[in-house]
Amino acid sequence: MRHRIAVIGGGPGGLTFARVLHRHGRHVTIFERDAGPDARPPGGTLDLHEGLGQFALDRAGLLPEFRAISRPEGQAMRILDTDGTVLRDWHPADDERANPEIDRGQLRDLLLGDLDVHWGRPVTRVTPTGQGGARVHVADGSAEVFDLVVGADGAWSRTRTAVSPVTPQYTGVTNVETSLDDVDTRHPELARLIGDGSLAAYGINRGLVAQRNSGGHVKVYAHFRAPLDESPGGSEEIRSSMLVLFDGWSDRLLDLLRHGGTFTHRPLYVLPVEHTWAHVPGVTLLGDAAHLMPPLGAGANLAMMDGAELAESIVGTADLDDAVRAFEERMWARAARWAGITAAGLDRLVNPDPAAAVALFDEVQPS
Repeated sequence: MRHRIAVIGGGPGGLTFARVLHRHGRHVTIFERDAGPDARPPGGTLDLHEGLGQFALDRAGLLPEFRAISRPEGQAMRILDTDGTVLRDWHPADDERANPEIDRGQLRDLLLGDLDVHWGRPVTRVTPTGQGGARVHVADGSAEVFDLVVGADGAWSRTRTAVSPVTPQYTGVTNVETSLDDVDTRHPELARLIGDGSLAAYGINRGLVAQRNSGGHVKVYAHFRAPLDESPGGSEEIRSSMLVLFDGWSDRLLDLLRHGGTFTHRPLYVLPVEHTWAHVPGVTLLGDAAHLMPPLGAGANLAMMDGAELAESIVGTADLDDAVRAFEERMWARAARWAGITAAGLDRLVNPDPAAAVALFDEVQPS
């Protein structure tokens, strides 16, 4: 039986779900609020784990293409003290493929192919029909009924309310994001400092991270503990406040902020570690919509794994609702484990004792 299936959100999880079903000859309608694939910057680099994101790409038949464009050298990691002293400098072996990096835009283009994406159609809500399906309500006033609606619409999911009353809560940590373009030409000293992968420095309840993307682009993140600030000011006001917050750090590190472009204020929100819901026929969630957690490398990987697993569960059974129920149980167990890991990781990275962050690096980095 060929069911009518919709996915809300064209991020890594939703596209993986649709791509795996497409590989099996199943059609999926994707509702995406962005007007097109290039409507806004796609975000920074992602490290795709062998047992999660890479596994999902394999199920989608895209692993060889991923390996051809990913950056294994991007796994490199350098840790500095706030005075600029190098504490750790790890480089991957030539054959290390555990967590190669790929730009979000490149991953999106890899997954998109000829999928049926309805661009510029933001969904306002999803309502179960009570007869095993769900109705998708779009901002233009239209509505369509599907046998299954999959919410892959992120932290502030409009689908989540169909199954759960839970909303994201502030972690007490805020990220401020900026970026450097053409870093090798315009800022060669910073390029050498960052290296091929990532650079991080940790102070008391704060840290700076720089991650190399492709094409000489670098994303810079300042994270710190602070009360929730819903009015941080404009970009230059945020830059000034960051330079005050990190005053006394090495000039080399402060240059990451001084030379940054636009500054964006991003408070970090999470869903409860054990977030589950009573099963609702016709609707389910995956990725951040289901298990929002701190951005420590697990989110996109889990979303893609969710998408691939749900798609294969649907293909492998005649009973759509049973397949979704079984998927939810597996997803909840996996997500709870990772939510606990990332919550503990955030506490150690943004910590009164900076040594806790370095110790965490030593525990998780290959020897």
